[in-house]
This record gives sequence, C-alpha cells and structure tokens, in this order.
Amino acid sequence: MKLFNTLTNSIEEFKPIDDNKVKMYVCGPTVYDYPHLGHARCYITWDMLYRYLKFKGYDVTYCRNITDVDDKILKKAEEENTTAEVISRRYYEIFSEAMKNLNVLKPDIEPFATKTIGEMISIIKDLIKNDYAYEAEGDVYFRVKKFKDYGKLSKQPIEDLIAGARVEASDKKEDVLDFALWKKDEKFGYPSPWSKGRPGWHIECSAMSRKHLDKNIDIHAGGADLIFPHHENEIAQSECANGCKFVNYWLHNGFVTINKEKMSKSLKNFVSIGDLLENFDANTIRLFILTNHYRMPVEFSSEALEGAKSGWKRIQTALNEALRFIGNNNLTDVKESEEVKQFTEAMDNDLNTSKALAVIFEAATNANKAVNEKNFDNAKKYASILVLLTNTLGFNPEKEKISEAELQIKLDKIINEMDFLTIDDKNLKGYLLMDKIIEYRNNARKEKNWAVADKVRTLLDSISIVLKDTKENTYWEEK
Repeated sequence: MKLFNTLTNSIEEFKPIDDNKVKMYVCGPTVYDYPHLGHARCYITWDMLYRYLKFKGYDVTYCRNITDVDDKILKKAEEENTTAEVISRRYYEIFSEAMKNLNVLKPDIEPFATKTIGEMISIIKDLIKNDYAYEAEGDVYFRVKKFKDYGKLSKQPIEDLIAGARVEASDKKEDVLDFALWKKDEKFGYPSPWSKGRPGWHIECSAMSRKHLDKNIDIHAGGADLIFPHHENEIAQSECANGCKFVNYWLHNGFVTINKEKMSKSLKNFVSIGDLLENFDANTIRLFILTNHYRMPVEFSSEALEGAKSGWKRIQTALNEALRFIGNNNLTDVKESEEVKQFTEAMDNDLNTSKALAVIFEAATNANKAVNEKNFDNAKKYASILVLLTNTLGFNPEKEKISEAELQIKLDKIINEMDFLTIDDKNLKGYLLMDKIIEYRNNARKEKNWAVADKVRTLLDSISIVLKDTKENTYWEEK
C-alpha cells in the first residue's frame, strides 16, 4: 500500500511503526457553527481511509479530536450572550448528527480539548525547560527559529514564512513568527503556572495525539489548509518536547471549491451538511466526493451532485435486483475474485477511489447482465462484490424501507380517495394496508380493470411511492 506523504512530497510504501497496528490522528472540528460540505469532504475522506485500512487487516486506532476551546467559540458565546460550553456542546451535537447521517464512523477515540488541559500544560513546561518556549506577561510563546527544521512540511523557508505568515501581532514576542502556546485570559481561562488562561490552538492536537496515541504516530491527516501554520507548528512543538519524530505519514485532502474559491465560513460561501442532506442522500454525497482523488480540489455544483445521484442509483438498483433474484442470505466470499484484486490495486495506489469506483460500476453492469440472463451464480458473485466494495468505501447499500409510522402519514393523504377499499381494509395500518392496496391493484390487473389499477399507481406516485413488478411478485419502494 502506497500513500502520498506531504512531508517528503512523494508517494511512499506504507509501513506501520508496530507490525500491523496503525495509530491515526485526524484534526477534528472547532465546534462553533454548522458543519459544511468542506467538512464532509475531509471526514468522508479519512473515514474511507480508516475503513480501507481495516479492510486490509490493520489494527487501527483512530483518534479525531474536538476543539471546544477557541477564540471563535468565545466570540459566538459573546454574540449570543451565553457560555462557551453551551456553544461548543450545541455544535458538537450538530456535527455528530451530521457525521452519523453521512455514514461516517465514529473514531475509536474522540477527545475534547477542554479535557486535555493538563497534558497541554505538561508539554508547555517541557518546551520551556528545553528553552524552546518562553513566558511573557502570562502568555507563553514557541521560539520558532530555534527549531532548525521549521518549514519542512510546508516547504517554505523562514524568510517567506515571515513575509506571508498569518501571525498575531504582539509586543510580547521575541520574534514575529513565534506562536502562542498559552494565552492569558482572566475572564475565560484555566489555572496554569503562568496565568489564568487557555491554550493556543496548535498545542491542543499535540497534547491529544500524544496522550491517546503516542509520541510517534503513523498517520496524521487533515485538510490541506492545515499544512501551515497548524501542522507545521504541531511538528515543531511535538518534536521539541518529545525528542523524537512526531508523524511518519502526513496526509492532506484537497479543498471543496465554489467558483474556484475554497469553501469556508469566512468567505460565507459554504453549504451546510444539513441543507445538503435535504436534497441528496449520504451515498450520493460520498460518491460525489470519492469520484475525485482525495488530494485534488473538488468543485461543488448541483449538476455534479445530480450526476453522482444518478451514478449511485445505478449501483443501488443493480444490487437490489441481484439480491432480489438470489435472496438476501445468499452472498458469498469474493475476496479472491479478480474484481476485488483490481479494487485493492487501485486503492493501494494512494487511495485511487476513481479507479476503485470504476470496478464497482463494472460489477453493477455485470450484476444486471446476470439477472437478465437468469444466471444465479454470476448474480450471487456480483451482488457479493457490490456489497463488499461499497461497504469498504463507506457507502450504505442497504436501502432502508421507510418506517411504518412514516408510511402511515403518507397513506393518510390518499386513503379517502381509495374508494375501492372496504371499511375494514381502511382500518389496516402501515405495511398491512400497503399489502392490501397492492393486492387490490394486482387483482384489478388480472381482471383487466385498468381504471382501478391505474388509479392505485397514480395515487401512490403522488406520495412518492413506486410499485415494481417482477415475475414473482410486486414490491414497493420510496422514490
């Protein structure tokens, strides 16, 4: 398996530190606003990697943090006349629900910055002791120029970083590039040896990854916008405090863009995940994202999402028809099949999801062909391939039937127009009522009573329920 390592700017063979155990850290959200498609791109990407590593047989420990102490959270709390805890808890719950709705697995470890303050203070103490940091009027700063490798991740010389750095101006600093490890804050802060205050953003991830994974970890991932200054600063403070290499493989996903600009809250050009899910399901969004290589930018457009929606429908329909033909419990082991080998070959080449998806689409075509030709063995094979590979990429191919309560709400809208039903029939609820409606419609067809048969179909269509006829039976599904 090969991955592109931002640190070396090259594709490298992936070799874990400890046999088949993988320690993986991903920078999580700062919870002060609604998550958007840019977040979806990031966390779907690393969810895909997490799943694929486990598919390959690695024992993965995945840590993704929550930043719940930050200037942006405090500003939001002040605007709403509430506390930082209220803001961070609210948006953490919204973020968690969004990830669940996108079928993004929860990480093995999800630490909160506010629960790791002691570890941050410990690292800062070590940095001061080793002369890599200094206290100034209650603040603590990292001495950037003392770390000779600074800039090795972003590939920028110190002089260029000084010219282009987004740094906080302060008369307390020894040097313009020095960044905050601890900020004095009498109003909202935690006790420390230097002042009542709070941590700088960068120290949070160094502390949480060290506490929950180790001083030296296999994979650290996040969006490309974090390369500098966040990840650059993480490397500096971690390696100076720990005395060893921090991360072996740095992985970064590209931006989501709108009109060629990065999607971000500051530019106010973002689409929230909640709004997106009102129009497109999780599988469609995941297909839209994974069709593009993870390191490349993705241009957001409704047209691209509509194309992904059609693509997923093609996969889903092929799988549904194959499963209906073979029966849901007749899947087989296909890990040694040529298709799975092609899929693995694509994914092993720096997670080439576009080629991996091409294998899935080809399997969908072959599944349709097998069903049409009534070839049970081939239908079983390709259904099994579709289930295995779509699950590995994090799709949810199991189309859930709407709940009985939801179905009843829909049927209540048309029940009074179903004059062909008896009073007893109308007293049935949910799935039983649906079965009775289908029975009436099929009997009408047998008797060539096309008026009733067409009326049933039209009424169901008005509530977004479609009937599907096979030689064996008739079933229904939501559009």
